[in-house]
Amino acid sequence: MQTNTRAGLRIDRWLWFTRFYKTRTLAGQAVAGGHVRINGVRARPGQKAAAGDSIELVKNQLPWKFEVVAIPARRGPASEMSACYSEDSDVVAQRDALRRQISSDRRQMPVTDGRPDKHTRRLLRQRNRGE
Repeated sequence: MQTNTRAGLRIDRWLWFTRFYKTRTLAGQAVAGGHVRINGVRARPGQKAAAGDSIELVKNQLPWKFEVVAIPARRGPASEMSACYSEDSDVVAQRDALRRQISSDRRQMPVTDGRPDKHTRRLLRQRNRGE
């Protein structure tokens, strides 16, 4: 893995390089929307991420917390990019618990054969309201 000799990399580029977001635009929108914190402070779109920084991120309602280990020189394979950060094990366990909870919630929802028609939608709404 090659690293830049610069002190840091823009946070939106770092998130895109390390494959947290599919496009740089999505990474920039997440930063501008307040979903990213660097060292406990809300990140600004032009802010630099440097080695040793702690980054907190909320993506798809799931928390992520990691420490920047290296600054990548390019957007490479995911196996290389995972070496650029180290994740907090407590947050990984919390994220897995949230995923299991969301999955179990979805399994409890009523299932229909194909797309529900008008009558079936009314029945589903009535069940959800407890009528």
